[in-house]
Amino acid sequence: MADSKMIVSFGEMLIDFVPTASGVSLAEAPGFLKAPGGAPANVAIAVARLGGRAAFIGKLGDDEFGRMLAAILRQNGVTDAGVVFDSGARTALAFVTLRADGEREFMFYRNPSADMLLTEQELNLDIIKKASVFHYGSISLIAEPCRTAHLRAMEAAKEAGAILSYDPNLRLPLWPSAEVAREQILSIWDQADIIKVSDVELEFLTGESSVEDEVAMKLWRDNLKLLLVTIGEKGCKYYTKDFKGTVDSFKVVQVDTTGAGDAFVGAMLSKLVQDLSALQDENKLREVLSFANAGGAITTTKKGAIPSLPTEGEVLKLMQGA
Repeated sequence: MADSKMIVSFGEMLIDFVPTASGVSLAEAPGFLKAPGGAPANVAIAVARLGGRAAFIGKLGDDEFGRMLAAILRQNGVTDAGVVFDSGARTALAFVTLRADGEREFMFYRNPSADMLLTEQELNLDIIKKASVFHYGSISLIAEPCRTAHLRAMEAAKEAGAILSYDPNLRLPLWPSAEVAREQILSIWDQADIIKVSDVELEFLTGESSVEDEVAMKLWRDNLKLLLVTIGEKGCKYYTKDFKGTVDSFKVVQVDTTGAGDAFVGAMLSKLVQDLSALQDENKLREVLSFANAGGAITTTKKGAIPSLPTEGEVLKLMQGA
């Protein structure tokens, strides 16, 4: 039976190493700050920080970094009963450099990392079945046995009546090829109720460098309740069976865009889970998306993903100030 308010995130959690200086390549960086990350984990923490109930399911290395990440989940109020540890594989690392324009470049250390080795048998099905919303990305589709575990977790969540939320979170360097990435990302498209893509992901998946409605609608499927396209500082576009539109974002001084999409998703889900009728009510949905845009905007004002995820008070303050 789904818990009326629990959001369960599935996938990877890792350590991002962010250069201490902005606008440099990884090779030129004088030093790195370690920041916890991984999109599904970021979403879980974003939800909890906004006062929602969140759980995370995934696998970490039985090492210093893995134990640290599990502790960070708990410190942020995220249920970690779905986290398992692997003594034979390390926690994944990602070196993330911020170019002069604030955009990111990635270099990953996972060969294989613990998150890729989660098996179907290690899934905490009790937690999955309590999910009102089950959220996931596409990185867990890249390799077995995690891919099979991912598909089983989605199936269990759906059977229990959860809404399925999908943010592909494209990381091309992790895939064998762009073609495989596109094919696998789209392989589970038809099962989701809510899908959020960035403008860059929209272009990648459709092959068209435009965020016009007719391009976005190429990603529409009849199973969807909501399709979202985030367009950076311009806000987001939304599409449902009955209506579509754009919600503007908020002006802030950007420092680092890492985690902004995850903050957006976490903020959106934390509101939707309280009132699913917003999926059929355009005015309510626009309020939810304005809240989500504010959450995403605040996250860009500090370095790193999890350290910069906002509280509800911070989000409301930005919205009222605007």
